[in-house]
Amino acid sequence: MLCGPLCRFLWLWPYLSYVEAVPIRKVQDDTKTLIKTIVTRINDISHTSVSSKQRVAGLDFIPGLHPVLSLSKMDQTLAIYQQILTGLPSRNVVQISNDLENLRDLLHLLASSKNCPLPRVRGLETLESLGGALEASLYSTEVVALSRLQASLQDMLWRLDLSPGC
Repeated sequence: MLCGPLCRFLWLWPYLSYVEAVPIRKVQDDTKTLIKTIVTRINDISHTSVSSKQRVAGLDFIPGLHPVLSLSKMDQTLAIYQQILTGLPSRNVVQISNDLENLRDLLHLLASSKNCPLPRVRGLETLESLGGALEASLYSTEVVALSRLQASLQDMLWRLDLSPGC
């Protein structure tokens, strides 16, 4: 039979043409669920919380709340937090850091659905130079970072309902 591969392709065509894209509403719901999961993980780590507006000397590189959060600003903020958390030796933050990577992937899907693909953000370029400051105050860095991350995530959750721009 000469049409072997062609016949098999034509036989599979109805199944291949029926593949549907993931509805954007599902991606948005998954994003919100993951944010709630991360906030719960942060709550499970028993630390003293710090106000997101409170200034802590030497930890100014940890982002606070932003007045306008677009999808690109959300991704940039999460990249910074992810980089900070991966620099901490605490085993408590490993899963949160992994969740932030997944959350960033979901934000990229949301952005591409709005025809505004986000470039991969690298995070803080100066974090390596802060190595001495981080080592001197690991616990404080973890407390402040988790507290501010939690506040940022709750803000992102609220803003996702408002359909943020690129």
